[in-house]
Amino acid sequence: MRFDFGFYSSLLLITFSQGIIYSALLLKKAIRSGNKSNYWLSAFVFTCSLFIAPWMLGFAGWYDNQPYRDILFYFPFQHLFLMGPIIFFYTQSLLNPSFNFSKKEFLHFIPAILYIVGIASLWIYDRFIVGDYYFYADGTDKDFDYWYQYSGFVSMAVYFVLSLRYYSTYRRMIYNVASNADELLFRWIKNYLRAFLMMILLRLGFDIMANFYPELNSYTGSWWFFLFYSIVLYYIAVTGYSNAIISKIPFQLSTSNRILLLTGTNEIPEENSIDIEHQELPIQAESPEIALWKEKIATLIQRDKLYENPELTLTDVAEKLQTNVAIVSKAVNQGFQMNFNDFINNYRIEAVKNSFEKGEHKKSTLLGIAFDCGFNSKATFNRAFRKNTGLSPKEFIEKL
Repeated sequence: MRFDFGFYSSLLLITFSQGIIYSALLLKKAIRSGNKSNYWLSAFVFTCSLFIAPWMLGFAGWYDNQPYRDILFYFPFQHLFLMGPIIFFYTQSLLNPSFNFSKKEFLHFIPAILYIVGIASLWIYDRFIVGDYYFYADGTDKDFDYWYQYSGFVSMAVYFVLSLRYYSTYRRMIYNVASNADELLFRWIKNYLRAFLMMILLRLGFDIMANFYPELNSYTGSWWFFLFYSIVLYYIAVTGYSNAIISKIPFQLSTSNRILLLTGTNEIPEENSIDIEHQELPIQAESPEIALWKEKIATLIQRDKLYENPELTLTDVAEKLQTNVAIVSKAVNQGFQMNFNDFINNYRIEAVKNSFEKGEHKKSTLLGIAFDCGFNSKATFNRAFRKNTGLSPKEFIEKL
């Protein structure tokens, strides 16, 4: 196989080959773990690696020699309509263990399929009907047509917004159903969404700069865009492969402000649907039912010290009270005027303060006391303590 090694082709070969390797590793990881999100990330890394291929192979001499020239012309390496949907479904599968790819989701891939069919039609027409270049008479690869490049990146931008909205909904939900919300916020999601946005902005930035530096429009000038693009891809591949956090709370979007929690049993929407935009009601508007459940919840939490469970969820409390999550969520949000995460953290902070007052901080570390009271990270403990008391743990001890 022809490959002219040079400065431009070799640098892209490094990132391209690393992308292919990590795509294979992610696929292997997905098969072993059964984690669907790794399948999607593997597909994304592979697709982005193919996006780099024409520039890498072009500098390696493929556009100047046959049959390599025809391979670049008639094989669609740049699947811009695939990248957006793949990252969108990766986001959903990473955050929601109940996510399943259905016929409805398949519709998102119709533009990509139509483009592939279109390129295949051009190949059939040129090869078997005309017997010569007809659509490629100008000698340019259809992957580089302006309409395709710009519509492709617009598609990526749209799916970036959709992914961001989905994550925003997840954030609001997780604070209302989990006591370890900070752990489940997935810092990795923020990072890869920023990286995905960087891929989009790189195109916009280079196009703007090309107005001032026309040499960036040349084949060699455009190489710099693909180099920076491949660096961002390499970051996504490496950090995505090392991500070990898996969401354990299945849910289904009901409306824009309501979530249906799935527990594996026959779901009753009214009983398992919670409002993630809880409205804090005035105390005098509290109903007798809310007051009753407030007392039951507070008694249960204090008596059984449920707050010591670092992974306590709204569902756990509902099962202990032999009721549904809708009632518990409403009682916490409207009765205690806070979300579930803050509600449980307040109990943990009170337990920590009691330990301080007993002098246990002289025999144990602050982090050890925090862990005993249900926290599972130093950052979460410090943030919750300051939110509750207005002081850091050390400042509180000094006042004691």
